[in-house]
Amino acid sequence: MKQSLRGLLATAFMALLITGCAMQPPSVVDRAPDQDANRLLSQAEQQAPEQAAKTRLEAANILAQQGQRENAFEAADSVDESVLSETDRVRWAMLYSELARALDNPRAVLRATQVLDDELPMQANQQETLSERQQWARQALEPDREQVTLPELEGADIRRIVVALPESGPLSGVANAISSAMRDHNNIRNDGVELSFLDASQYAMDELYSRAEQMNAQLIIGPLDKDQVTQLEQRDSVPLPTLALNYGHGEYNQAARLFQYGLSAEDEARQAARRAYQDGHRQMSIMVPDNDWGRRVGEAFWNEYQRQGGEVTNAVRYNPNSPVSNAVQTALNVSGERARLGNIDALFLLALPEYARQVPPTMDYYYAPDLPIYATSHLHEGRQQRRLDQDLNDVMFMDIPWQIPDAAVGGEEVLPFYDTYQRLQEEPDASMFRLMAMGVDAYEIATHLSDLAALEGMSGSTGTLYLAGDGRIYRELPWARFQNGIPSPILIPGLLGDDE
Repeated sequence: MKQSLRGLLATAFMALLITGCAMQPPSVVDRAPDQDANRLLSQAEQQAPEQAAKTRLEAANILAQQGQRENAFEAADSVDESVLSETDRVRWAMLYSELARALDNPRAVLRATQVLDDELPMQANQQETLSERQQWARQALEPDREQVTLPELEGADIRRIVVALPESGPLSGVANAISSAMRDHNNIRNDGVELSFLDASQYAMDELYSRAEQMNAQLIIGPLDKDQVTQLEQRDSVPLPTLALNYGHGEYNQAARLFQYGLSAEDEARQAARRAYQDGHRQMSIMVPDNDWGRRVGEAFWNEYQRQGGEVTNAVRYNPNSPVSNAVQTALNVSGERARLGNIDALFLLALPEYARQVPPTMDYYYAPDLPIYATSHLHEGRQQRRLDQDLNDVMFMDIPWQIPDAAVGGEEVLPFYDTYQRLQEEPDASMFRLMAMGVDAYEIATHLSDLAALEGMSGSTGTLYLAGDGRIYRELPWARFQNGIPSPILIPGLLGDDE
């Protein structure tokens, strides 16, 4: 049960309302569809994780035999294969990989064929089929990898890295958190990598490259400034392999040897859009701050949600200094004192903790206590505040593994780079701790640039890392849900399943 309403005010609001072929059954299908797939999917929402996964697999199997290829793929995609029995994992891999290949989705094929690495008992023809599909997926992705080839580093041991971050100016605090984490991680790893530091605030980029080359650096980490990254990504190439710690403004990075990595709120918004759509929501309302950050993140969510097939029916750009009720009234089509949710399945929220904590109680007041809320990491301060965060109960959000270890991996001891985590976790400022985690991952990415395939699903402290074809590195974050004021695992693959 959610907590009682905080004090509500009602004044003039500042918001913007924006209305903003049959196939042959896959050969893997092995039984007649004598059940209703939609009924099975509904049942799965109420089941324990192991049974829910098996039920979703059966539903996908039925949909595939009925020729509903896309619906079958969506059902198979929602299966948590890790809780299936060995036999069912093989069945799932065969079905999911065949559907993914038919839909020209090589990344999904690679996900399915990971069962080959687990030495599961399977028939010879099954292993052969999965191996062939894995090879197809890798070849399909090969053009992307060719764009980011680093022949000068391929197969080399990376031992000399120059870190070029500002030691003065508005970004110096961010840079210091990242740099200090790199130093600590480098000392703990003790892997023979020599880090050298240059003050990026003292030199132009070309001079930084010149100095790094004089130091025999194999690569450079930096810049941090978004405008500088934008300038670099517009070049044909950069003088040294470069890991920028931000993303440029362009839609595409065209510079050879330039990689980009950062803690992108836009990435989180796109992930939230995919998650909400996967959970069956087709009409969303969104609340974002009325500033440039809110605009960029809101657009990222909107565009990805529409690409998935969903519709944004309400969009509110709120003033963080105005009463929360103003924005909620518009976001939920409040008439009188009651929300009108006929065209709203769920809410996407971008907000800092103080504002975010007021949203669910306000929704309760307007008779919308059960509307699902999807949020980014920004509403989570990163430390236990049970009393304050009670008002966020049932809100689903993503965060880096280092901030939600129980939900992400099942406990601190199995976190990526646990020894470094132990040394850095005493940082009292959650935003600085996230930047430290970023520094650790930047170090790991840099030392793996001699093997770009290692960046395809690398488990990092800031999420699972993926390398795109233009050299940008993206993160997939784990999800959690507030329960009794504490971030808790979401145990059933469909986020709306009740795990209590």
